[in-house]
Amino acid sequence: MPQVLFALLPDFVLLDVAEAAEAFRMAEREVPGTYDVKFIGSSPSIVSGVGLKVTGVEALPQQVPDGAVIVVTGVVGRTVDFGQEAIQRLAEWLKEVMGNETVTLMCICAGSVIAAHAGLLKGVECTTHHAHIDELSRIEKQAIVHSNRIFVEHGRICSSAGVTAGLDLALHMIGQRLGHRVAAAVARDLVVYRRRSGSDAALSPWVMHRNHLHPAVHRVQDAIAKNPALRWSAARLAEVACMSSRNLARLFAEHAGCSPLDYVQRLRVALARELVTHSNLDLERVAARAGFTSAHQLRRVWRRWESQSPVAHRLNT
Repeated sequence: MPQVLFALLPDFVLLDVAEAAEAFRMAEREVPGTYDVKFIGSSPSIVSGVGLKVTGVEALPQQVPDGAVIVVTGVVGRTVDFGQEAIQRLAEWLKEVMGNETVTLMCICAGSVIAAHAGLLKGVECTTHHAHIDELSRIEKQAIVHSNRIFVEHGRICSSAGVTAGLDLALHMIGQRLGHRVAAAVARDLVVYRRRSGSDAALSPWVMHRNHLHPAVHRVQDAIAKNPALRWSAARLAEVACMSSRNLARLFAEHAGCSPLDYVQRLRVALARELVTHSNLDLERVAARAGFTSAHQLRRVWRRWESQSPVAHRLNT
């Protein structure tokens, strides 16, 4: 039975561990004999970032069995403190055990930064939580770092963005090994109604550009989000904001980091993406429902924010 070894560090992010571990446990329940979840570390008891102490942690094994999955999760903090003895020991251990070419490494959140410190990401496509992207790129300059992806798979090294993205990666790995029916059953039991793919952006367009406190800009954004397909002109948006179009554009640039009409187009593409993913509508009807004048306009705007064409996206989901 393949082992799933969660390597715990002091101040580990509890949700990184719990969500992925629960997914593998449920997969084992669906198909007995498939996953044996264990927790390992440099100490028999380790305190998580929220203060919960985990006991009964097994020592880092000198060897891991063939086919094992090693999971390295994030730790609390904006950067990883490589001066910690536990992190240094884990990095050295990873170097040794990853010499077994049957072993898969699964990095969640800042786990990718630790893998990079261990020298395991040279030439590897990878990702991490958006707060650690610069740190990851700095530590391993030869890594191919994707800055806005849910997860990335490169050979036997898989990495995800932070926290909940680790669950998406776990479901993906379960689906690869046991089939999508099992992964869907696990997702349903976890009340995850839509499993995200690795090509999905880590930062949803529905919440981007909203990290500000300006009430008029939020009011306009709320109106757009309620109905992206409406015929939003600069004048109509200004009417919602109760100010001139010029002043609204200035405030959007200052507080949201984009123009009002760019925000409209971004949400229309997000809506179109959902329709492409979850319906059989042809592209002309998708364009009409999302507020575009034609499929041609949808494709043109889509290219600004999506790496795959609408057709390619539908085929790959």
